[in-house]
Amino acid sequence: MTPEDDPDLPRRHAALGVSYSDRYRRLGELPDLEKAIECLSRALELTPEGHPDLPRRHADLGASYGDRYRRLGVLADLDKAIEWDSSALDLTPEDHPDLSRRHAALGASYGDRYRRQGELEDLKKVVEYNSRALALTPDGHSEMPSRHAALGASYSDRYRRLGDLVDLEESIKCEHRALALTPDGHPELQFRHSALGASYSDRYRRLGELTDLEKTIECLSCALKLTPQGHPVLPRRHADLGASYTDRYRRLGELGDLEKSIEFNSHALTLTPEGHSDLPRRYADLGVSHIDRYQRLGELDDMDKAIEYGTKALHLTPNGHPHLQMRHATLGVSYGDRYRRMGKITDLDNAVEHFFRALKLTPEGHSDLPSRYADLGSSYSDRYRRLGELTDLEESIKCNSCALKLAPEGHPHLPRWHTDLGGVYSDRYRRLGKLADLEKALECRSIALELTPEGHTHFARRHADLGASYTDRYRHLDEPADLEKAIELDSRALSLTPEGHPDLPRRYAALGVSYGDRYERIGALSDLDKAIECHSNALSLTPDGHPHLSSRHYNWATSYHYRYQHTHDLSHLKVSLDSFRKASQLLNGAPRDVFNHALNWAKLASKHSYLNCIEAFRATIGLLPHFIWLGTTASQRYHDLLSAKSVGVRAASAAILSSEYSLALEWLEHARCVVWNQSLMLRSPLESLELSHPELAIQLRSVSHQLHHANSESPSHSSSVSAEHRHRLAIEYNDLVAETRKMPSFEDFLRPVSSDSLNRAARFGPIVTVNCEETRCDALLVIPECNEIIHVPLPDFNWNKAQHTYSEMEKSIRNKQSIERGVERRPVQEEEVDFKNVLADLWYSVVKPVLDFLGYMKNVDETENMIRHVTWCPTGALSFLPLHAAGDYDRPRSRVFDYVISSYTPTLTALLSSVPRTLSSSSRVLVIGQDATPGHQPLPGTAKELEYVVSHIKGRVEYLELFGDQATTTTVLEAMEQHEWVHLACHAHQNVQDPTDSGFFLHDGTLDLASINQRSFKSKGLAFLSACQTATGDEKLPDEAIHLASGMLMAGYSSVIATMWSVYDEDAPLVADRVYAQLMKDRRIGNGEAGKALHDAIAELRRKVGEKGFSRWVPYIHVGS
Repeated sequence: MTPEDDPDLPRRHAALGVSYSDRYRRLGELPDLEKAIECLSRALELTPEGHPDLPRRHADLGASYGDRYRRLGVLADLDKAIEWDSSALDLTPEDHPDLSRRHAALGASYGDRYRRQGELEDLKKVVEYNSRALALTPDGHSEMPSRHAALGASYSDRYRRLGDLVDLEESIKCEHRALALTPDGHPELQFRHSALGASYSDRYRRLGELTDLEKTIECLSCALKLTPQGHPVLPRRHADLGASYTDRYRRLGELGDLEKSIEFNSHALTLTPEGHSDLPRRYADLGVSHIDRYQRLGELDDMDKAIEYGTKALHLTPNGHPHLQMRHATLGVSYGDRYRRMGKITDLDNAVEHFFRALKLTPEGHSDLPSRYADLGSSYSDRYRRLGELTDLEESIKCNSCALKLAPEGHPHLPRWHTDLGGVYSDRYRRLGKLADLEKALECRSIALELTPEGHTHFARRHADLGASYTDRYRHLDEPADLEKAIELDSRALSLTPEGHPDLPRRYAALGVSYGDRYERIGALSDLDKAIECHSNALSLTPDGHPHLSSRHYNWATSYHYRYQHTHDLSHLKVSLDSFRKASQLLNGAPRDVFNHALNWAKLASKHSYLNCIEAFRATIGLLPHFIWLGTTASQRYHDLLSAKSVGVRAASAAILSSEYSLALEWLEHARCVVWNQSLMLRSPLESLELSHPELAIQLRSVSHQLHHANSESPSHSSSVSAEHRHRLAIEYNDLVAETRKMPSFEDFLRPVSSDSLNRAARFGPIVTVNCEETRCDALLVIPECNEIIHVPLPDFNWNKAQHTYSEMEKSIRNKQSIERGVERRPVQEEEVDFKNVLADLWYSVVKPVLDFLGYMKNVDETENMIRHVTWCPTGALSFLPLHAAGDYDRPRSRVFDYVISSYTPTLTALLSSVPRTLSSSSRVLVIGQDATPGHQPLPGTAKELEYVVSHIKGRVEYLELFGDQATTTTVLEAMEQHEWVHLACHAHQNVQDPTDSGFFLHDGTLDLASINQRSFKSKGLAFLSACQTATGDEKLPDEAIHLASGMLMAGYSSVIATMWSVYDEDAPLVADRVYAQLMKDRRIGNGEAGKALHDAIAELRRKVGEKGFSRWVPYIHVGS
C-alpha cells in the first residue's frame, strides 16, 4: 500500500486508472470504466498545479469520460470530456510532443457532441482540431494513421451533414492513407477498415456506383473479422455490415442479401447491452430490414416487427439527438406500409405525423432534407388518394418538388423522387383533368425509368408507373399508340417482378386493365381472355384484408360480365355477380374506390336487369356514409358528392320501377342532402341514451360537439383543427355509435330514417317528393294519417325536360334584367311569354297531376282560411324550378296558389326535427339591416323594411335592431344565439365552390354559414332572409340543397323565408310588412303559419305588380315548417 503522503501516489492512481481504462476498452466491462474514472479523478486531485504531468492527468480523465459517454449516452459525461480535453490542450506547451494528441482528443470529443446534438459549430471545431493534429504529427510517427483516420471521420461527418461531395472524397483519401499506414496485426486495423467501408457506403448512396457498394462490404467484412469476440465495438461491426447488405438487396433484389441483413442486424441488437447509447440505432436498423422483407414478401409479421422495433428506437432516442429525425422517418415508412396493406386511416395519419416531425427536426442544409420532403410528400399523396382533400395533393406536389430541387446531381434516390412527383401530377390530372399535368407525369416517370439502372429492385416499378401514365393519356386522347405503349410497359413490369413479390398482383391487374381497354376498343376476344387471365392471377395473389382486394374483384366482375355478354353462360354471370358483391363489401379498400365499384355496378345493372339493380343500389346507398366521411371537411364532402351525383334519384327510380315506393323514398332521403343530414346527426338529442347509459351519452355528446365544430370551420379561416385530429374524432364517433347500437333498445340508434318514421313528417298537409330522373318522373306522396307511400306517375316530365325548362327560365330572367337589390334599376321588358310557358309546363306536367290525385281541384274550399298546404320536395334539376308558381296563366283557376299554399323542404327529416313554437312576450326577435354595406351598392329600401318589421313586433315581443355599422359579424352572431327569430335585410352571396363559405355581407365582413353552423342553435324559429338569391342552389349538386335557406335550416331554424333569385327594392318592404303583420297575430310557426303568411303577402304583391309580373313575385319561397 502506498501511503497517503507518498509523492508517487498520484502516479500510482493514474497508472491504475489507465490500466482499468485499457481493460474496459478490451472487454467492455462497465465496472472497469467506473474504476478508471475514480482512479484518474483521484490522481488529478492529488497532482499539484504546475506539475508536468498535469496535462496528461486532464487528458486521461477526459478520455475516460468520453468512453463512458459512448457507453451510456449521458450528455454530462461528454461535456466533462470536452472540459478536461480543453484544459489538457491549454496546459500543453506549443512545442510539446503531445500537442498533436491533445488536439486529436479534443477533436474526438467535439465529434461525439456534434453527432449527439448536430450543432454545426461543433463540427467546425472537429475539422479544425483534427486538421491541426495531423499537421503537428511528423511523418513516420506511430500516431500518423490515427490522425488521418480522425480527419477522415471529420470530413465524413461534414459530408453527411452538408452533402458536399468534396468532403466525401477527402474522407476516403484520409481513410485510405490511414489504412495503408496501419501495420497488419495492429489493434486499430479493424477501425481503419470500418471507417473506409462507411465512406464507400456513403459514396455508393450518393452516386449509386455498385463498385463502391462491393468495396463497402469487403471493408466491413474485414473489420468484423478483425474484431475479437467480446469487443465493445462488435455490435457495431455487425450493424454496419447489415446495413450494407440492406443496400445491396435494395439495389439487386437478391433475397439472400436481405436475409443476411436481418441476420447481422439481429446479432448487433443481441450483442448491444441494455442502456447502451447505440441501442436505439440497433432497433432502428433491424426494423428497417424487416420493412424491406415485408415489402418483398408481404408477410404481416415483418411489418409488425418493423413498427415494434421502430417504436422502441424512437422512444430510446433522447430529445435533441441528431438521429431523432431519422427515427421518425423510419417509423413513418412502417406506418405507411401498414396503411397500404391494411387500409386503416389511423396508420396513414401516423405516417404523416412522423414524416412531418422528421422534416421539422432536419436542419436546413442537411443532406437528408430531400429524403424528408420526399417521405412527407409520399404520405400526403397516400392521404389524398384515400380522402381526396385537394390540400393534401398540393402539399404532396410541394414536398416532392422540394425533394427534387434539393437533391444533388447523381443522387441514387433521384429516380424514386421523379416517379413520386410524376405520380402526384397523375393524381392532379385525374382530379382536374388538365392535360398539362398528365404530360408532366409522363415526363417525370420517363426520367425516372431512364435514371434507374438495369437490375435495380425498382426497375419493374418504374415500367409500371410509366405504363399507368400512358393508360391515362390513352383514355384522354384516344390514341391507340398510347395504349400499345401501356401494354408494352405493363408487360415488361410483370416480367421483371419476381415470383412471390407483393407487387405481383398489381402488375397483373395493371396489364389486365390495359388488355381490357384494348378489348373495349377493338373487340378482340383474345384481349378479353388475356384480361381475364391477368385479373384471375391478380385476384388469387391478393391476400385477404388487402385494400386492393375490392378493386381486384371489381376488375374480375367487369371482365366476366363482358364474357357473359358473349357466351350467355349463367356460370359466367354468377362469377360476375359474386365479384360485384364482394367489390362492394370489402371495406378495407379506399372508400371512394369501393363506393365507385358499387355505383358502377348499379349503373350497369340499370341497363342489364340480370345484374340485380335493386341489390346494386342498396349496396351503393349503404356505402355513402363510408365514402362521404365525417372525418373530412364539409367542402371535401361536397366535392366527393359530385361523383355520387343523382345516385339517390337513380336508385329511387329503380325502386319505383319495382313498385317499392317506401324503399324509393328511404333511398332519396338517405342519398340527398348528405352533408346537411350529417350535421343534424351530430346535433341529435341524446336524452334517451342519457337515461339508460349516461357515461356513454356524455362521451358521445363531447365527441359529437368537437366533430361538429371541426367540420363547421370556414375554409376562409385558418383551421384550428388538424386533419389528423378530425380523423381521430370521426373514428371515435363511429366507434361510440357502434357501441351504442349494441345496447338493448338502441339497435337503430342514429340509423337512417325508415319510411314509417317519414310518414310522421306530414303534420300539416301532404309532402310531395318529386323524383326527376333521365327517363322518367314520379311523385311520392306522404299524406297525413296514411301509412302508405303513394305513387303518382308523371309521364310527361323527365330530367331532360327539367333541364330545358330551367334553361328557359334562366334565359327569361336574364332577358328581363331583373337585378339584385341595391343595383341601379334598368328597364324591364313587359313580355312574360317565356316565363309563362315554363310555369305552364310545370303546371300540366308536374303540379296539376298531383293536385288532381289529391282531389284538391274538385273540392275547393272557397274560404281563404281553409286553403290546403302542400310541401314540395323536388329532386335534380326540378329543385331549381318554381313549383309554387306553376300554372296556366291564360286560363282561370289554373294556378297552384288557387288551391294550395306551397312550402319546400330539402328533406323530410328536416320537418321531423322541427317543433311548432309560439312567441311569448319574453321571446326575442333580431332585426338586421344594412343599407350601405362597405364595398356594395346601397339598399335604399332597407330602412323602410325594418321600420315595418319593428312596427309589428314592438310591444309584442322583445327585439334588438342592429342597423348599419352596428351590424358586425361578431355582434350579429352573438345576438342570433340570444334571439329565436332573425330578420336579415342585407346583401348575401352563395359560394358554389364551398357552400359553407356562403353568407351575409355585414358592416365589417361576411357572416358565413360555417360560423353560424358552429353555434349549434337549438329551438330557433323563423329566419327571414330578405336578401337576394338565398334559395339558389348549385347546379352541380342539385340534391344537396346548397343555399343559404337550407343552411339556416341546418343551423337550427325551423322555418325560412328566402328568394330564388334577385328581388326588387320596393317589393321587399311590402312582403316583410304583410308577413309580420299576419305572423304577429298568434305568434306561432311550425305548422305552416310562415308559409301561409308568405302566401298571403305574395298575393298582395301580385295584386300590386300584376299576376304576370313573374320576376317580381315568383322568387319568394318558404322553406321548412
